[in-house]
Amino acid sequence: MTTVSTEAGRCAAPTIYPTQGNTSPAGVRNIAETPDPIQTHARAVNSLRMALHYLNQAETNVPGAGRKAVQALAAINQLRAVHPGQAANDSGRA
Repeated sequence: MTTVSTEAGRCAAPTIYPTQGNTSPAGVRNIAETPDPIQTHARAVNSLRMALHYLNQAETNVPGAGRKAVQALAAINQLRAVHPGQAANDSGRA
């Protein structure tokens, strides 16, 4: 599988995307495709903190806060997809 690595300006590790036409069989995950749960959790926390920062400024930046909240929810969903049932509120019991 050929991968293309793109490095963002402030990311700790490069993001790896499979190139078009080169997909792995269903149910098989490449180690490079599995996100680091610690980095994903940190991404969610940082996004929520930035959203709060945007809302607490004198000139409130609601669109920016909304974008950061969406990024945080995406990171949380990514954690749930990789490790289903391991979050504190995913047990199904009250």
